[in-house]
Amino acid sequence: MSRERGSCPGPLAGVTVLELGTMYAAPTAGRMLRDFGARVIKVEDPGTGDFARHWTPQHNGLALGFARLNAGKESIGIDLRRPAGRDLVRRLAARVDVVLESFRPGRLEEWGLGYDVLAADNPGLVLTRVSGFGQTGPYRGRPGFGTVAETASGYAFTNGWPDTPPTSPPFGFADSIAGLSAAFGTVTALLARSRTGRGDAVDVALYEPLMFILGDSILRYTSSGEIQQRVGNGSGSASPRGIYQAGDGNWMSIAASSQTIALRLFTAMGHPEFGDDPRFATNPARMEHNEELQRLVGAWVRQRPRAEVLADLEAHEVVAAPVNDARDIVEDPHFRTRTLVELAGTALGPVLMPGPVVHLDSYPGPLYEGVPAIGEHTGPALTELLGLTREELAALAASSAVAPDRTRVP
Repeated sequence: MSRERGSCPGPLAGVTVLELGTMYAAPTAGRMLRDFGARVIKVEDPGTGDFARHWTPQHNGLALGFARLNAGKESIGIDLRRPAGRDLVRRLAARVDVVLESFRPGRLEEWGLGYDVLAADNPGLVLTRVSGFGQTGPYRGRPGFGTVAETASGYAFTNGWPDTPPTSPPFGFADSIAGLSAAFGTVTALLARSRTGRGDAVDVALYEPLMFILGDSILRYTSSGEIQQRVGNGSGSASPRGIYQAGDGNWMSIAASSQTIALRLFTAMGHPEFGDDPRFATNPARMEHNEELQRLVGAWVRQRPRAEVLADLEAHEVVAAPVNDARDIVEDPHFRTRTLVELAGTALGPVLMPGPVVHLDSYPGPLYEGVPAIGEHTGPALTELLGLTREELAALAASSAVAPDRTRVP
């Protein structure tokens, strides 16, 4: 029986996460954990907040990227540059299950907030650390953003066409993959803690998850000395595969990446004899004659409107899809039913965004209501978790450890 979002606690209910991370990767991990029921308390600079609040595009003064990653989280404004602020974070870390951070390696240790210090107060703590190049190795001290990870990992070199420069994506690809990986590492450490009672430090480098998903480029080089090159819309390993323009000008993809699908494509094209043609009978042969085969497939697709071609391919069980833009996705009944969720209670108005990337039969997912203002939950959270009094909160505000205009007390 299906249930409404927000109707039951998630599998991570009872887990409290203190998010020290900013911008993209670590907040993505926080969003993944919050998607499955964790309480995520975000620590922000009391004055400027997470820099992602200043990204564009924005609508009615709210950055879309910040809203997507931080909806449903709590925000407390603490100045980590001040000793009193760092003391607050240390005390909070003693009361939570997970600390997420994305500072350059060594910064937490400089502040007296390294894992050994935090674990002494809270042996069950999981400290998840996301950085450009990881906590170890010759490059550990280097700063890193997603663009650096996308180039250092080898991704940009293989992305694009043979006659175009290496290309990075126009979105936070490396950051998103690292955030997903950090969430996985966090849950893995929490599972281990359920058996041992002890926490762990999780170390995620921005480039490593992306390097892993590049496929066999490293094996290819170390086994044969061959460096994988840019191949455009092809995969470099199976044919026919690519993006094609239909007769009405719309674009679509076909992925005949297995022998049976390739044969079904040939039948759909009206040329089942291609399956016996020495040029196209096997995948190695098709790859050798890929340019010729791609011309044949492209010419066939261009004969009719995209909807007709897709219907024909679906009838022949050939893997294919339209090249969707955002409007296509929002208007598609499958994505509206399964994938998109409503973000309510913000300056954006009634909007949709992608929901959880994993689905559980027992859990319909959370509601996404509201994006916190900087420090909106400072007073309530510090009162609840640390038992601070009005007077103590006022003193912290007076010392600028927390911002007085952001602090709310009961």
